Amino acid sequence: MSTRRHVRKALAGAGALSLALTGAVVGLAGSAQAATKTTAVFENCDAPAPQPDGSGNQNFTVTLPDGAKAGDVVPITIDPGASPLIPSFSVTTVNTSKITLKVGTTTQVVTSPPETVSVVAGQPLDPKAFSGTIRIPDGTEGTTVQVALDLAVTDAELSGSVFTTTCTPAPRPSASLGSVAVEALPKDPVTTKLTPNSGPAGTAVVVGGANFPAGAVTCSALLAGAATGDTGTGTADASGAATCNITVTKKADTIRIDGSITPYKAFVFLEEQAGVKNPVDVEVLPGPLGLGPKDGQPAVSFGSVTINGKAQSVVGVFNAATVQDFRGGSLGWDVTATRTPFLNQTTGHSMAKAQIGIQPSCTVTNPDSPSTCTAGTPGAISDVPMKVASQAAGGDELTGGEFAVGGAGMIQLPPFMFADTYQTVVTFSIA
Repeated sequence: MSTRRHVRKALAGAGALSLALTGAVVGLAGSAQAATKTTAVFENCDAPAPQPDGSGNQNFTVTLPDGAKAGDVVPITIDPGASPLIPSFSVTTVNTSKITLKVGTTTQVVTSPPETVSVVAGQPLDPKAFSGTIRIPDGTEGTTVQVALDLAVTDAELSGSVFTTTCTPAPRPSASLGSVAVEALPKDPVTTKLTPNSGPAGTAVVVGGANFPAGAVTCSALLAGAATGDTGTGTADASGAATCNITVTKKADTIRIDGSITPYKAFVFLEEQAGVKNPVDVEVLPGPLGLGPKDGQPAVSFGSVTINGKAQSVVGVFNAATVQDFRGGSLGWDVTATRTPFLNQTTGHSMAKAQIGIQPSCTVTNPDSPSTCTAGTPGAISDVPMKVASQAAGGDELTGGEFAVGGAGMIQLPPFMFADTYQTVVTFSIA
């Protein structure tokens, strides 16, 4: 199912611009001694009109832990330093920095909190330092992961509009801003599955796990975090997959393979009740996976510009589409976006060189949703489907919920074209 979004552009003229749309992702902090490094990065910066573009060095000071395990989410502090752009006018804006980093072979984004900034003409902007997190990629055990700059984006909010400045390092990515030594040890062992995960006293349970050293393992049952005395034995193979057998003889609420980290897997203990038993069955049928509203969205206005022979950009916000996943399983989903060319079907005029980009967002709208969602990587929308949001498959865990998918948009316009009103239709689809 898909929902259509209409983007109207009224022009008395226009100019080309550089699409600069970047997202964010972060997690929890790790624990290791921190190391700080300052690196001069040469950048080419594309600023929204009428601010002129500029190039030059920007000194990035980055603090990282000196060690971590593969898969760890670790803290990072970034002080971007003074920008190579020199403002041509004074204004007060609310700025958000979005720093895209190459962490090993992965691309990750660290986003600053909004900062009220008094821009002074002739003085370079020097944003405050901010903290976030990055994830050490899997498969990097025993190596040193380098962290480099891939893109630096500043969103400046002024009177309800967002003006984006994009600075691209040359070369891209930059030289290393810092590094993290990754332990040669495997990831922390985890308990993954109980079969069955409920039963009365005497129930035999097969406990699954991952990331264990090859060899013998033991498992145990717990109640409110304390061992009940029920234990079992098993083995882990060369890949780290462990299986352990345990018989539950007394009340328990979790079972673990010993040595694994929390959370352990929940077990529902069924206590025997005296009296006449009345079994009650209820069938829960799967609901739909839907994207709405079914009748499409109202048109999104990106305002108007006047032809001046120079690069220009306009910004707007896509109305949020609703995602409802009521399937009652462990499946994931992807929302993608495509668009039609910028046209005026009455006059026949078109803007073949115009582009529209999105900085995707995805939020949970129902707090009872068992899943979270992830915004896609910002970029240009074309006739090739672009992922703007997703929900990961849950494996053995329940997925689903209610979400809102949208994001900020930017239109790039060529410097010369027919003065006319143009329209493109952006279509969001889910699968």
